[in-house]
Amino acid sequence: MPEGSDPGDGFAPRLLAWFDRHGRHDLPWQHPRTPYRVWLSEVMLQQTQVATVIPYFERFLRAFPDLPTLADAPSDAVMAQWAGLGYYSRARNLHAAARLCVQRHGGDLPRDLEALVALPGIGRSTAGAILTQAWGDRFPILDGNVKRVLARYHGIEGWPGLPAVEKSMWTLAQSHLPQARLADYTQAQMDFGATLCTRANPACVLCPLQEGCAALASGRTASLPTARPGKALPERSAVVLWAEDAQGRILLARRPPTGVWATLWSLPQADDEAQVQAWSARHLAGAWDAETLPEVPHAFSHYRLRLQPRRLREVAPKAAVGDNPDLRWVARDELHAFALPAPIRKLIDSRT
Repeated sequence: MPEGSDPGDGFAPRLLAWFDRHGRHDLPWQHPRTPYRVWLSEVMLQQTQVATVIPYFERFLRAFPDLPTLADAPSDAVMAQWAGLGYYSRARNLHAAARLCVQRHGGDLPRDLEALVALPGIGRSTAGAILTQAWGDRFPILDGNVKRVLARYHGIEGWPGLPAVEKSMWTLAQSHLPQARLADYTQAQMDFGATLCTRANPACVLCPLQEGCAALASGRTASLPTARPGKALPERSAVVLWAEDAQGRILLARRPPTGVWATLWSLPQADDEAQVQAWSARHLAGAWDAETLPEVPHAFSHYRLRLQPRRLREVAPKAAVGDNPDLRWVARDELHAFALPAPIRKLIDSRT
């Protein structure tokens, strides 16, 4: 089969016809489909659903309406707008990529696959999505939705994360590309996987691709795509210190530049109670008399974390705290300006 040709089964035409009737045509990044707006939406949509992304996208755009504005913004301001969306490395990569675009590409995203992939946080699929939706260029995408559709339609065995399986899917994704309407086709694939060919209970009776679907014909829609080899997630625990001074200000500490919640502001954290007490003795005046709060569980993709909060009220800060750029006393009504990890913000919001 020649590269870039339709295999003759009408895959793309049927998907586009379905999209015209049932696809999502009023998403905020579609009007207008500028490269910057498309890029921002694609990064936000990585591992996050559309309904969750929309309000973050709109707030982010109000704060940073174009790429040069984003590039020029302080890191704390960018992270504050991203706070709550999770997977914070996406925001750090977005900010770094914007600055590189100013340095290398005159403040615009480059219309070139290799140049896009060279930017932080942009892989081959994201680059393809940007090129097709912003400029109508002819490139495939291969996000989780597309992998699921291809695995079922073509009956592909093997976990899609394996290099050999992924390589075959890229070939198939390229082969299905239509000659026109690339922006709509890209959106159609994402909408179809998100609404009909879902991970659980796909709506095969409504599927425009049911004719020719290998998984439907062989009764394997529940087993394809092949699941990732499973293993139990490890569990970790940590103690966080919620310290307030006499004015009710909360002591925030900046997280390290690498690791979980890198560079975000959070409550001071240590591996165990003894370490938190030692930290408190270095930075706060007064005896340790902390209230124990209910445990806060939080799941990451690679482990589960159990946070054990300890609360100190009306503590007196030592003078050094005010001079430390990585420690800051913050009034409650100013917390919205800080990028806090979601479980920490939830903890603080749950109690007065």
